[in-house]
Amino acid sequence: MRKPLIIATACLSLFTFAACKTMHKTTAGELITNMSVPGPVKTGNPVMLTFTVRNTSSKELKFCKWHTPFEGFRNSIFTITDSKGEEARYKGAMAKRVMPPPADAYMAVPAGDSVTATIDLLKAYDVTTPGKYKITYQSSGISGLEKVNETSFTVTQ
Repeated sequence: MRKPLIIATACLSLFTFAACKTMHKTTAGELITNMSVPGPVKTGNPVMLTFTVRNTSSKELKFCKWHTPFEGFRNSIFTITDSKGEEARYKGAMAKRVMPPPADAYMAVPAGDSVTATIDLLKAYDVTTPGKYKITYQSSGISGLEKVNETSFTVTQ
């Protein structure tokens, strides 16, 4: 009885992974994402990150909004490091989801157009110490957004 259960679990895992990978192939190379933070930012003030997804193709494309600023902080979606290479602590929620994502988890970007979300990094990351920080988007495996720039910002006293 145990062996069929292990095989069934393995098959379900492979199906989930395959569904996730299929989702990404529809957007590769066509959606370009730009992150920016105006700066410098005074300690304790909001650290507003702008996240823009631009469709450079001639047809409407979709991406999964899970693990992007379009749904707020439900997981650690960025790696934020200071000038010493130390990672800022994530202090937000950690959501678990069932795969594959349902249809309403996708966001459409019309051909030649863009969509933008702005989010306060201070609400989920400990970035209060003065200094320079680098931001890297780390959730392309869920959203399918693979072409994302790195950006930086400075916190001052």
